[in-house]
Amino acid sequence: MRTVLLRLQVPDKPASDVYQTLADFERYPELSDAVRSVAVTQVSENVTVSQWEVTFRAGLLRWTEQDTFDPGALSITFRQLEGDAAVFDGSWQCLDAAPGSEIMFSARLDMGIPSLADALEPIAVRTMTDNIVAIVRGLVGRAELVASDNAAPVGRES
Repeated sequence: MRTVLLRLQVPDKPASDVYQTLADFERYPELSDAVRSVAVTQVSENVTVSQWEVTFRAGLLRWTEQDTFDPGALSITFRQLEGDAAVFDGSWQCLDAAPGSEIMFSARLDMGIPSLADALEPIAVRTMTDNIVAIVRGLVGRAELVASDNAAPVGRES
């Protein structure tokens, strides 16, 4: 299993505005070329279930996730319920940081193919990193990746 930690700087936009944009999943396909479709299928007070289709190298990744929104903390956590990966979960956190805000994205990813994990998961992590940066730029305009920590799997050499 791989862990992805990204920090993006968004100049001139407060964290609350960035959070509102990130939380509007259904707008992702119109604002980002990396996202093909998002359908929010269940909605309760701060929890949704959403179906995603995202460009992944020369193909598509599809999954259904449960999303928990915390507007007070400006955070969104997600957990894959079913889909192409064995494990995909994580969070988005928006923070005020002069002269704008920062987005902290974290995710755990396991493609579920142990014999190919050492070859496939690094590619998936790089693609996820590129897609998250493209999604954020599509959603909020200018954004710069200022830190990236893509951890090797626990229990295996990388």
